[in-house]
Amino acid sequence: MGDEGLFFYPNRMGRIILRSMEELIGSDELESVLQAGGLTQYIGHLPPGDLERAFPFEHVGALQAAVEAVYGPEEGRELNRRVGVMCLNNGLREFNPLLGIADLPVRMMPMSLKLHVGFDMFAMVFNRFSDQVVSLGEDPKHYFWVIERCPVCWGRQTDAPCCHLAVGILEEALSWATNGRRFLVAETACIAQGDDTCTIAIAKRPIASDT
Repeated sequence: MGDEGLFFYPNRMGRIILRSMEELIGSDELESVLQAGGLTQYIGHLPPGDLERAFPFEHVGALQAAVEAVYGPEEGRELNRRVGVMCLNNGLREFNPLLGIADLPVRMMPMSLKLHVGFDMFAMVFNRFSDQVVSLGEDPKHYFWVIERCPVCWGRQTDAPCCHLAVGILEEALSWATNGRRFLVAETACIAQGDDTCTIAIAKRPIASDT
């Protein structure tokens, strides 16, 4: 997928991923994952919280693969999704001082408008602060989050979509923007399985609540 060091997340995003994982599984289990992924440089030494683009995409992909190796494919994929959920919450705290995300009146807008504004704002964060490339699309039933240069599966070859971290981030972002509503979110194409992009489809209508 390319030589290491071509593309990067900012240190802050790498730190958010590792901190979120540590909160979820504990420091000892995180150490096991880092060892499995050949990322021992982060044991006891998380990246700094700055915006320097110095957390390689290779490390993001290796971390996802290591979780699946340590916990098994099914449990590992679910864990990566849950880490994504935590990343969104931690990321809002980390990036809000720069962007004023939590102060925007997104959640007071009509549903379709708030989703359009929210996706635009969210894509801007990745496109502005990292080497990840995100574009947006839609059809009558779905919005599409299209990752044209994806760190989550960087360097991987899989038989099925594997960007569960990104799915978890989007699920929680939708919940935050819509006051707790849930949407069907599914990765329908993945570079790791030979597709041109990593494409995540989001249903335009929320899942009906039983309450």
